[in-house]
Amino acid sequence: MKYAVPISGDSVATHFGHCEQFALFDVDETKRQILKKELVSSPGHEPDFLPHWLTGKGVSRIIAGGMGSRAQNLFRRNRIGVIIGTMEKDPDKAVLSYLDGKLTTGSNICNH
Repeated sequence: MKYAVPISGDSVATHFGHCEQFALFDVDETKRQILKKELVSSPGHEPDFLPHWLTGKGVSRIIAGGMGSRAQNLFRRNRIGVIIGTMEKDPDKAVLSYLDGKLTTGSNICNH
């Protein structure tokens, strides 16, 4: 499985579409571990583009602080699971916490 986490600086971005980079993680869900991490620059925030771009990268799940409802629906249509409202700032810890069933989430930070 491949997970994507939007990041700005070294932290999980509060707004999915305006992140600087995506951390892409190849994970073994059975062993609950990260196998590989790759940082890729965001191609920018254009309507409908990111779901197709991340699908092309093999992403199956996104962990984010906030994401608009339209983007959430587009990802789900592309068979990408969406976890929003993460309280974890460290992208690696967010993925590991999710794999362990311990990721703390709150409100969707994005309200559009």
